[in-house]
Amino acid sequence: MTENETEYICLDYLKNLGYNYALGPDISTDGLFAERQYNEVILVNRLKNCINRLNPLIPDEARDEALKKVLRTTCPNLLINNEIFHQYLTEGIDIEYRKDGNIRGDKVYLVDFNNPGNNEFLTVNQFTVIENNNNKRPI
Repeated sequence: MTENETEYICLDYLKNLGYNYALGPDISTDGLFAERQYNEVILVNRLKNCINRLNPLIPDEARDEALKKVLRTTCPNLLINNEIFHQYLTEGIDIEYRKDGNIRGDKVYLVDFNNPGNNEFLTVNQFTVIENNNNKRPI
């Protein structure tokens, strides 16, 4: 079995589970449905839409701050950054905002674990990331 065959078997499996599908080059900078630069690994507009959809009672400014936290790397250590991102996914993002003259704390969620149908699932193949003039294609 070739790598290509394995890739398509996995894609078909995920599509049968209800995942939407996109071809990596199509969603990249010069693609038909461009929504990312080659140096971006997060589909920012999709993430922003997700945050807005799952957290409608949180003020816009606080949702924007949560998005910035997800996109910002806080440490030069990749393992620590991955742990922080995992925490955001599983526990939500702590945010503060001002309401009625008071500072309030809350959580912004990236995943709805109670109602999986509220989430968007996307599988992408041939997703290329260019970093320091090196082409990387995650498996």
